[in-house]
Amino acid sequence: MACVKKGLSRQDAHEEIRVLSHQAADNVKKHGKDNDLLERIRRTAFFNPILGELDTLLDPSTFVGRAPQQVEKFTSTEVKKALEPYASAVAKAETSTLSV
Repeated sequence: MACVKKGLSRQDAHEEIRVLSHQAADNVKKHGKDNDLLERIRRTAFFNPILGELDTLLDPSTFVGRAPQQVEKFTSTEVKKALEPYASAVAKAETSTLSV
């Protein structure tokens, strides 16, 4: 949508992203490399009009809404109440590390 606000075609923007995302996915799947979609977008002249705001557009806090506050409220009330019967077991529990 940022592209459209800068006068670019929404359909063209979607197509550019689709092509670049397929290239990046291919790079990951066939060559075992990191996903370089954002670098591809930054190197593509089509996206020059939005490059200055790309980092802001990709900031998760701009599109998660009130989710962080809702999770905090839910865990501090509902989850806390549900865990109360297990407080002594939780206090004695060891910390585990999960590596994926």
